[in-house]
Amino acid sequence: MSERTRGRTGRTVGENEDRSVPVLVRKLRKEFDGLIAVDDLEMMISPGLLYGLIGPNGSGKTTAIKMFVGLLRPSGGEAYVLGEKVPGRENVQRVGYMPQETAVYPDLTIHENMELFAELYSVSREDFERREKLLLDVIDLKARKDSLVSQLSGGMKHRTSLACTLIHDPELLFLDEPTVGVDPELRVGFWEYFGNLKARGKTVVLTTHYMDEAVRCDVVGMMRAGRLIAEGAPKDLMARANASDLESAFMFFSRGDNA
Repeated sequence: MSERTRGRTGRTVGENEDRSVPVLVRKLRKEFDGLIAVDDLEMMISPGLLYGLIGPNGSGKTTAIKMFVGLLRPSGGEAYVLGEKVPGRENVQRVGYMPQETAVYPDLTIHENMELFAELYSVSREDFERREKLLLDVIDLKARKDSLVSQLSGGMKHRTSLACTLIHDPELLFLDEPTVGVDPELRVGFWEYFGNLKARGKTVVLTTHYMDEAVRCDVVGMMRAGRLIAEGAPKDLMARANASDLESAFMFFSRGDNA
């Protein structure tokens, strides 16, 4: 690999970049039976950011995140998460991952699911009780904490999955569509909590289809056909595209009008 590499966004990631940043990606690639899902992805995410990945279905967002958390092995390139080359296990307890699919046990209650995940991450009983109370308020399911997950709506299951992801208070979060199926009022509450996490120095990397959410991020990465086609603060991206909203800006960069 050359000393420095350059993607279509103009971003350069050097060989000597600090690998201790939350996420550092060089020419990351993933193929499935000849289909390129992620194509030479270049990315560096600094600590304490709300970073949003946006793009249509099939653009590579979920595949990229699955490689970041070690669920998929890259076909090429490399990625470092909290200084560890992935896939790896050294930083498991420092990372939280919420997949698109509901990742909770239907035959357990909300409380039992949260308790189980806390035990898996060796959370003390005192810390668990404190964090469970906080997170049940965040997801607005305090009154349902003893309900079986199988009895919940799809949106409630998704909210339970988020609470389980957050129970060990990770310093780096990967959230894949965390607000899908959540009513608008509760989505606002989620984003307030994400802002609180950022204020505490946490790094949050999330995907979303809601452009009104994406503008709340510090940095947005726009993906299409497995590539990062643009990256920057939402206001900067809109200014570069001479657009009034992120959706129009995305269409601008998708057409390659910035070339």
